[in-house]
Amino acid sequence: MKLPFAESYRIKMVESIRRTTREEREKWIADVKYNLFSLRTSQVFIDLLTDSGTGAMSDRQWSEMMLGDEGYAGSSSYYKLKDTIKEITGFDYFLPTHQGRAAENVLFSALVKEGDIVPGNSHFDTTKAHIEFRKAHAVDCTIDEAFDTTLDHPFKGNVDVEKLENVLENNSKEKIPLIIITITCNSSGGQPVSLKNMREVSAIAKKYDIPVYCDSARFAENAYFIKIREEGYSDVSIRDIVKEMFSYADGMTMSSKKDAIVNMGGFIGFKYKEIFDKASVYNILFEGFITYGGMSGRDMNAVAQGLFDGTEFDYLETRINQVAYLGQLLKDAGVPVQYPFGGHAIFVDAKRFLPNIPKEEFIAQTLAVELYIEGGVRGVEIGSIMADRDFETGLNRYPDLELMRLAIPRRVYTNDHMNYVAASLINVFDRRKTITKGFRITKEAPILRHFTVELERI
Repeated sequence: MKLPFAESYRIKMVESIRRTTREEREKWIADVKYNLFSLRTSQVFIDLLTDSGTGAMSDRQWSEMMLGDEGYAGSSSYYKLKDTIKEITGFDYFLPTHQGRAAENVLFSALVKEGDIVPGNSHFDTTKAHIEFRKAHAVDCTIDEAFDTTLDHPFKGNVDVEKLENVLENNSKEKIPLIIITITCNSSGGQPVSLKNMREVSAIAKKYDIPVYCDSARFAENAYFIKIREEGYSDVSIRDIVKEMFSYADGMTMSSKKDAIVNMGGFIGFKYKEIFDKASVYNILFEGFITYGGMSGRDMNAVAQGLFDGTEFDYLETRINQVAYLGQLLKDAGVPVQYPFGGHAIFVDAKRFLPNIPKEEFIAQTLAVELYIEGGVRGVEIGSIMADRDFETGLNRYPDLELMRLAIPRRVYTNDHMNYVAASLINVFDRRKTITKGFRITKEAPILRHFTVELERI
């Protein structure tokens, strides 16, 4: 008998979660104006809003936290993290920040100015927001295959090199401060970028003398997909793949709350001291001194250990297999999802799920609300609300992909929880023809509106 797959960890501590009733959920979601971010965690049974900062730390990470050096400047925890980042990524210089969007804020303050153009592969919400806050433009150069959720393509996160070169050819070098490669590409469904593609982007960037930075929140998951999908890498270790990935970049931003499996933390890695020195000014201004940057010593220790935990093959295999397990349950039931399955989440194609809802009524948000009401499962809209309004015209943007994301926290839920999530969504799918109206916005912020938006049913 072939031995079945089993998780590569044991559960040492548990946290109770409360089942809620449908009547309670209908009231609670109406009370918060149909914004899933505004729900209390006590009102959620299975929380798949995000995989950011929601993972379970290992015994080794908890041990490292007890060794944290809380010195304001030059703590041993800083140097431990510095040495780990050098070993894992190869970058000689780094700045600690309290999370990923803080890293973007510091880096873009040093690099991006009004009128600039920043090409990349489907910039995520905070990345695009930080660019547009500076009245610059994020230009999506993702391959077209990413926008067909039925297509089986191993690297849907890839940058289309022809689109990229067209941007570089038709704009002056002074207007393009950097190229961003998001690994894995969240907005296109947690899809990986191949090493071949990263080499091609690097070569084009060198041709035009433009730096490349990686948005690296899920870099280890990207490396796993390279190992199992890209020819020539099946026998290469995850950490060696990671080293090669970052060899094609001039720097990186990192939300450590993802692949470093911590509750808070981030950093920026740099190849060159010149830009490190320039960004250091903003790090001190926004985050704290350059040897702690918004993190305590114990947090830095946890990140350092988490970078090792997160680049272990057995851990990654367990984590990504659980995502695929949920995806296969849904696919087998006919639920339209982005395929192949991504590394950190299952992305449901809301346009195909609810074809009778017009895009102006926020299809993915409608689906996410219905899933919460059905089973107390909290997902998140990756669609028209998150896309914000165009900062120049003020008009709503309607992206090609209208997705509901089910982001799975690391080392938190069992496959029985995945069975529950699948059953809840399949129940909604079975009654999808009865869902004919969506929502309108009654209150919104001028940027990153999805976090605090208020809605009413149509």
